[in-house]
Amino acid sequence: MNFDDYSFTVSERFLRYVQIDTQSDGDSPTCPSTEKQKDLSRMLVEELKQMGIKDAELDEHGYVYASIESNTQKKVPVICFCAHVDTAPDCSGTNVKPIVHKKYDGKDIPLPGDRSQIIKVAEHPELKDMVGHDIITTDGTTLLGSDDKAGVAEIMDAAHYLMSHPEVKHGKIRLLFTPDEEIGRGANKADMKKLGASYGYTLDGGAAGSLENETFSADGVSIKIKGFSTHPGYAKNKMEHAMKIAAEIIQQLPKERSPETTEKKQPFIHPTEIKGGLEEVELKFLIRAFDTPTLMALEEELRMITVKVLTNYKKSTYNFAVTEQYRNMREVLDTVPQVTNHAVEAIKRTGLTPKLDSIRGGTDGSRFSFMGLPCPNLFAGEHGIHSVQEWISVQDMQKAVETVVNLAAIWEEKS
Repeated sequence: MNFDDYSFTVSERFLRYVQIDTQSDGDSPTCPSTEKQKDLSRMLVEELKQMGIKDAELDEHGYVYASIESNTQKKVPVICFCAHVDTAPDCSGTNVKPIVHKKYDGKDIPLPGDRSQIIKVAEHPELKDMVGHDIITTDGTTLLGSDDKAGVAEIMDAAHYLMSHPEVKHGKIRLLFTPDEEIGRGANKADMKKLGASYGYTLDGGAAGSLENETFSADGVSIKIKGFSTHPGYAKNKMEHAMKIAAEIIQQLPKERSPETTEKKQPFIHPTEIKGGLEEVELKFLIRAFDTPTLMALEEELRMITVKVLTNYKKSTYNFAVTEQYRNMREVLDTVPQVTNHAVEAIKRTGLTPKLDSIRGGTDGSRFSFMGLPCPNLFAGEHGIHSVQEWISVQDMQKAVETVVNLAAIWEEKS
């Protein structure tokens, strides 16, 4: 594939998209969880139509569907490329001010909106490989939103390339942009029948060349504690304080199974929220492991901690509820090795060295893989995500565009 004369649009698109506030809200029951996500989705539909993609549409739930029609006589599986429009609630996504640092010099990057924020090479060693690249950051007061507006921009530019280069043979391609991935609901309202794809790829990964075909298996746990309330002046041997019971449960958590002390394939139990007062408290947890038996063992460990703590509070009760979130996509991907193999070949054709990796988290692809759409995760170039020190390389985004185009061509070639 020749990209020498192609004027990439990915960075211009990315700079536009990140300035639209699309943060999702885990406390909202609606889909999308925030209406402002549709502001970007509507823009994507219009841009797709301008490319000549006539069936681009935004549904009531905030999902964008579009097709690049086949231009080959071969029977090629329908392939989907997917990214999510929402950004994480961890840091502000309002009034994002992206800054392009041209021809990065290899030094620490101070962020002008908050001088205490410095992207240090010592803390971001990937920057050592970025000398000469154009690096995009924020001003230090918000997240950037490369997770996953980089993926969105890359798919949009790849679509632009394919629509303007009909000599590149490919089967039918479906594009899907989802809401609410950051709160674990990105696949909830996706219409898989309407999508009509056989295999898919999310673009929601990190360093250039990386390909993730394995994720955590994930559940959420809610522990609701009902204590016993009395007047604090007359509480001796009577009051059972729900907040203090909750604190005891957290204190009992094994430190060696915490996000702060684990890496690679190690699982964890992670408290994410505590709300309530003296009489009632709800604790929320994320449970993560790379296999389901370990996941269930961690849930049982947490339940036994809760039981043990509550034995000292005879007037108090608890409710322990587990919600399945997603499972390790590798369980599905191992049954269709060509999906991963074609992605490896596509990365090689861009001149990069493929790196198969595991996600200590999940993507929409985790859910989609168990909904009939085997779906590994391609690199998007994201670094420092969910923080004000987020950054991305323009050149890495361009390589992601090339990878998508190459992948579309490979599926046609191999069919």
